Amino acid sequence: MKLNIQLLLGASALALMSLGTTASAQDCERGTLDERYCDVDGDLVADIPTDASELVDPDTLVFAYTPVEDPAVYAEAWSDFLDNLSEVTGKDVVFFPVQNNAAQIEAMRSGRLHIAGFNTGSNPLAVNCAGFRPFALMAATDGSFGYEMEIITYPDSGITSVEDIKGGQMAFTSPTSNSGFKAPSAILRSEYNMEAEVDFEPVFSGKHDNSILGVANKDYPAAAIANSVLHRMTAREVVTEDQIVSIYTSQTFPTTGYGTAHNLTPELQAQIKDAFVNFDWEGTSLEEEFSKSNEGQFLPMNYKEFWAVIRQIDQANGVSYSCE
Repeated sequence: MKLNIQLLLGASALALMSLGTTASAQDCERGTLDERYCDVDGDLVADIPTDASELVDPDTLVFAYTPVEDPAVYAEAWSDFLDNLSEVTGKDVVFFPVQNNAAQIEAMRSGRLHIAGFNTGSNPLAVNCAGFRPFALMAATDGSFGYEMEIITYPDSGITSVEDIKGGQMAFTSPTSNSGFKAPSAILRSEYNMEAEVDFEPVFSGKHDNSILGVANKDYPAAAIANSVLHRMTAREVVTEDQIVSIYTSQTFPTTGYGTAHNLTPELQAQIKDAFVNFDWEGTSLEEEFSKSNEGQFLPMNYKEFWAVIRQIDQANGVSYSCE
């Protein structure tokens, strides 16, 4: 499966032509990155431009959290952190609610998004096609981190094992989601010899909470979801534990990666990173929301190491990071 960013982002030809004029191909090492970026140091993420004319230092910083759940809930959850980010950088900060992964990637690629939390599966595409430079993820206070992909159903659905999904319908979130599509596709193929469109009908809900609610309300007989989202939704009593039955749990994957656009000034990128890794969660709106999934700090990380398993899953699915 080759992800074509023109289709994935739903952008018009005119918009893509406009994007193409913002940067020309450079003669540099870049690995799998788009031709507008360089990776001289080999860390698999876009280098910060060395030409000062290519750097940006906006008066207002735009932040977007991965669109896994209700944007209104997360605008409030992130409010205390964004106040801290504004204080550290000395800039105004705006929360930008995005409706899907494609829109978030397009926003950073076009220069309209400066700081973001991209979900696990979107990180490689954001890194390669939008110049995203991830540097942290959420972790528990003891340093542990991650979530699992679960395949869920509802009681009395008639589904008690993964094989029972054959001949029926299964909900995914979006093609760029690790736990919502890419990981379960690879697992279903390798462990159960099951293919979408052959052994079952795939449908896309758009978000993890849509899939979870769809199963809880018996709209979908089964769905692949991130259990960190499920934990937060049950903690908020959006769904109850007796509405959901899990029939498969995967290995642990890294959570949402946080970082910046590659072309912010080095000084500004350093300030933003400091605002994340030194943020005191205690008593904040961020702690109130994310402690529900046992998260309580930002843990520094590097994309090359932490996202290796996700790139392996992409490779198994035949995913290309083509930005054409």
